[in-house]
Formats: sequence, structure tokens, C-alpha cells
Amino acid sequence: MSTETTTEVLAVSRTIDASVGTVFGVLADPAHHAAIDGTGWVREPLEPGAGLTEVGQIFGMEMYHANHPDGDYRMHNRVEVLDPPRSIAWQPGQYGPDGEIGYGGWSWRYDLAEEGAGACRATLTYDWSAVPAFLREHIAFPPFGEDHLTRSLDNLAALAEGAR
Repeated sequence: MSTETTTEVLAVSRTIDASVGTVFGVLADPAHHAAIDGTGWVREPLEPGAGLTEVGQIFGMEMYHANHPDGDYRMHNRVEVLDPPRSIAWQPGQYGPDGEIGYGGWSWRYDLAEEGAGACRATLTYDWSAVPAFLREHIAFPPFGEDHLTRSLDNLAALAEGAR
């Protein structure tokens, strides 16, 4: 496991004993995101069975956080990068009262590289560099520690290695 932290980006890497294509397939299916998530905040996808297929695609997820004003809430993520089987990234957002999605300025990205026969190096990056000042006044960034990313990659590895 390796880690890189800057003031506004946290990245963790590890080797997964599964092919790049297998790992990418797990990531491109939002039905797996709750099992991957290291915080326990992510719940079920709003559109079961809908895989991630194109940049600009919006996919919704049920969420829960004890410190959220409603506890249960929904996030609508916009796919920012989709380069099968190498990279996938999304930016979380929420619908406002005007029906438009507002994005908070943070993103999730997975980069995959072959590492030997049947294995890959997975890097998970959480980037909050585009979060505006008014949100930083209400939310501490990052809202979790490095252990969240480490657990997420461990969970991803368990799913992908089980799918081989």
C-alpha cells in the first residue's frame, strides 16, 4: 500500500490480484459501490442495473451519514473520466430546488495499471481542490481519513479477486 497526500488531494494505491478489466468492471457497476465504500455512507444505486458507460452520464446513489441533516440523502454523480479499462472518475452532486445539479468540487478517481500476470495496481484519488470557500466553512476536507481510501481499495480487491 502506498499513499500520497497533498493539501487538497489524497491518493492511495495497492496491488489487486485480478486483471485490470475485472477491476474496471467492478468499478463501472454502481451496484458494487456500497460494498467498495470504506465509510459505510454509500447505499444502493437509484437506477439498479445501470452501468457506467459514458462521460457526462449521471448516476444516483442512496447515501446515509449520521451528521447529515436528514441522515438519508441522495447523491447524483457525473462521470468525468471513462477510459476502459484504465480510468474512471466521477464528481458527486445534488439536485437543488431549481432542478439543477450542483457539484461541491470534489471528485473520486480510480486509475488501474497492469502489474504482472493477472494483477493490477489500483490508485484511488480523492480530490477536493475545486471545493469553494463557502463549502469549506461548513465541511472539513477531507471529511474522512486515509484509512477510508485504504478500506475502499481493500474492499475493491475482495470483490475483484472474488470475481476472477
